[in-house]
Amino acid sequence: MRQESALPTATYRLQLQPGFPFRAAERAVPRLASLGVSHLHLSPVLEAVPGSGHGYDVVDHSAVRAELGGEEGLRALARTARSHGLGLILDIVPNHMAVPAPVRLNGPLWEVLRDGPASPYARWFDIDWSEHGGKVLLPVLAGRLGDELERLTVADGVLRYGDHAFPLRPGSERLPLPELLDAQWYRPAWWRLARTELNYRRFFTVSELIAVRVEDPEVFAATHAKVLELLRDGVIDGLRVDHPDGLADPAGYLRRLAAATGGRWTVVEKILSGDERLPADWPVAGTTGYDALRHLDGLFVDPEGAAELGALYRAFTGLPPDRGGDWPATVRRAAYRVITHELAAEVERLVRGAVRVCESAHRLRDHAPWALRTALREILVRLPVYRPYAVPGVPAAPVDAVLLDEAAQGARTAFALPEEAQVVEVVRDAALGRLGDGPDQRDFCARFAQTASALRAKSVEDTAFYRYAPLLSATEVGGTPDRPAVGPADFHAYCARLQRDWPATGTVLSTHDTKRSADVRARIAALTEHPRRWAGLMDRPAGDQAPDPHVAWVAWQSAFGLGAPDAGRLAPAVLKSVREAALRTTWTEPDAAYEEAVRAYVTAGPGGPRHAALAPLEEAVAASVRANTLGAALLHLTMPGVPDLYMGTERTYAALVDPDNRHPPSFPDEEPTGLSAEKLRLTRTALRLRRAHPGWFGTASTYEPLQPLGPAAGHCTAFVRSGEVVTAVTRLPGRLAGAGGWRGTTLELPGDGRWHDLLTDRAHEGRVALAELLTDWPVALLVRG
Repeated sequence: MRQESALPTATYRLQLQPGFPFRAAERAVPRLASLGVSHLHLSPVLEAVPGSGHGYDVVDHSAVRAELGGEEGLRALARTARSHGLGLILDIVPNHMAVPAPVRLNGPLWEVLRDGPASPYARWFDIDWSEHGGKVLLPVLAGRLGDELERLTVADGVLRYGDHAFPLRPGSERLPLPELLDAQWYRPAWWRLARTELNYRRFFTVSELIAVRVEDPEVFAATHAKVLELLRDGVIDGLRVDHPDGLADPAGYLRRLAAATGGRWTVVEKILSGDERLPADWPVAGTTGYDALRHLDGLFVDPEGAAELGALYRAFTGLPPDRGGDWPATVRRAAYRVITHELAAEVERLVRGAVRVCESAHRLRDHAPWALRTALREILVRLPVYRPYAVPGVPAAPVDAVLLDEAAQGARTAFALPEEAQVVEVVRDAALGRLGDGPDQRDFCARFAQTASALRAKSVEDTAFYRYAPLLSATEVGGTPDRPAVGPADFHAYCARLQRDWPATGTVLSTHDTKRSADVRARIAALTEHPRRWAGLMDRPAGDQAPDPHVAWVAWQSAFGLGAPDAGRLAPAVLKSVREAALRTTWTEPDAAYEEAVRAYVTAGPGGPRHAALAPLEEAVAASVRANTLGAALLHLTMPGVPDLYMGTERTYAALVDPDNRHPPSFPDEEPTGLSAEKLRLTRTALRLRRAHPGWFGTASTYEPLQPLGPAAGHCTAFVRSGEVVTAVTRLPGRLAGAGGWRGTTLELPGDGRWHDLLTDRAHEGRVALAELLTDWPVALLVRG
């Protein structure tokens, strides 16, 4: 990493889009500089599909997106930011590019479709040319080819279909349409064939995003040239790397990137599952911060109340264990569904690769494709993390070996005969890179890991999280819904580990990918202190007329998190939830009657007039909501790492799943009131403190827990940074009040001398009563003097 002075003290994420281009970001610079951040964190800026609201669908790595203002617009933003003391951090997308309509927008892909595997750009894309007679299957047709032939036309040297336009193989232009189609290097096909027949790697299950072979040095150089130029020219200062787990060799890619950037501050969107750790040999500052989010959220969850909510949820919904009643069973069933349906094509490509590996050595032969397929599925569904990081020719890391060994043990139970079950060890060893270092072995090892990461994302984040819903705030990226609570001791241990191992890592509370913003989750977490009140609400007519009890629970809890009756936002979020859950309707096999019933229920109920039923609950949990909102914000801004604020979250910010959380930001001139005013004051104060004293929070700083003393000690989490800054927050204030308050519990402030609370302007020293320290605000931020 670069010297301490070049590291961000805090970043502010902006979702750039045609409705919020560089010029709009430039106008916001003075306000954001005043807030106290050191860098703006920009969503992807390279040329993307026209109209894209996110920029992750890149079509041209050599140009800055014209819809945002082009390269001059970006450079102007950088100049304005510099003049106000701000730098820029850029989000980059190495894993994939768009398959746009028309394809010509993606020049390299256009040439591959025109010239086939002989194209110099063929090495760019992860295509299995051995399938479909050496053609790329393009799942773009609304129906089967025979039914769509009359909509396919040839004009101006291209093949057209609706908004799509495809190149023609040289010399085929004058052929009759059937012969012309057969002569191409691609095969237009019914979109439903993608699930089983696709022969290019894609981003998860999105066929409109084709994977890029960035492990190839030439491809890396071509796809990173513009970004590296912007770094060299001082336009940008650091990087966020999107989805490294999709890459063939994440560690190798990151080493090449670090060498090319000169070690600029770089964080990776690596989702750590449970107790998983970031690989120590990755040359990065750390993750983007979803692991911090889990620990921050968990601190404000009452474990007993969460368990009671879980029991109430199971009784209310009546869901069987594997359809939402039990977390592990729900994950396993979701994984089986994804691997046999959405990722069927990816599994079949793995099977073909496994067959080639077995054919490469006599001792590995005679394992039938059906057995290899079964072993692959059974191992993959048992992986508790996104992927292993094995590389052929290098001994597998012990953590990966244990991971695959445990999965293999369970996978053997799928076979009736021990002799047939031996195929499990073959697949395990191939996934660990133990069966050789040839091209087939390398291909299988990389592809196994890439498929594992897609399976984990789709089965857990995009399916199980929507099926298992006792506490919606816990179903967040990187979350552990069956263990949502984090105690103070575990939180302190996590922070101490960050300060020791990854002191410049990113930390977040809200992002463009969180299913609910931090303040929505803070409200929902408050329910764990009041499970009986929630049960009383659900026992009343809240569930009447609901399409099913699960929808009622999700809709009302989402409405409570949102905090206002807004059917226009709530109904789309609940509809997305039931489609992702894929129990009664799906994106590709919709049940129109069921979806209309869901929409009508949400509009008339929690999103409409009946939202008033939440008023008594709102009043009962107000103190918990305030403490959770302000406590999470202050911990985030003062714990180890570099905090990233999502646009608008300096105030209270209630957002549901995308697209609700991706609207162009607004920066109102008027000062807020109530809790939003408190959050803004807290945020400004903490950010300006970080900026004024980066050494107190940086890589050379220290983190020491402070232990309260007294009967209510568990209701306060406190720590000191570098002996100069003390953070103290209230947790579970509802339980605290029910037990009689602080009852003489105290906190010993470090060292001699006075401490000044920047939020209340009060002075304290020595042993201070928490009833005094945390009386006006549920949090305290103190500095010496």
